[in-house]
Amino acid sequence: MVTLADTVKQDLTSAMKARESERVGTLRLVLSELQKAAKEGNDDEQAVLRRERKRRLEAAEAFRKGDRPELAEAEEAEAQIIAAYLPAELGDDELRQIVEAAVAESGATSPKDMGQVMKAAMPKVGGRADGKRVSAIVKEVLGA
Repeated sequence: MVTLADTVKQDLTSAMKARESERVGTLRLVLSELQKAAKEGNDDEQAVLRRERKRRLEAAEAFRKGDRPELAEAEEAEAQIIAAYLPAELGDDELRQIVEAAVAESGATSPKDMGQVMKAAMPKVGGRADGKRVSAIVKEVLGA
């Protein structure tokens, strides 16, 4: 079975041969993080990629606030490279269906039950949507 780290390693070699310096830098960092997580016993490669993508997007936002658009664009480009290795994001309709099923499953009736709904929904989402999006839809469904 080919792991995500193996795929990144192959893509890194291709990027090096093609002299794509930005892509090489990003893939080296991603590969390093994946190897570090594997060494620590963390087998959830997608969680590592989601974390790294989130870091890039947060850094881009900070650079935009600091009036450094060129650095923000570089961070966003890295986030796009990382996102290519993640499964496609869920659409709003699919996400709403998952949340509604989680509400029914947990028997939630008020915003106080949000934690139970999130606990039921997040495994079904499987990293294909940001927790903030899931939380917003849970609040909406529960009438918070």
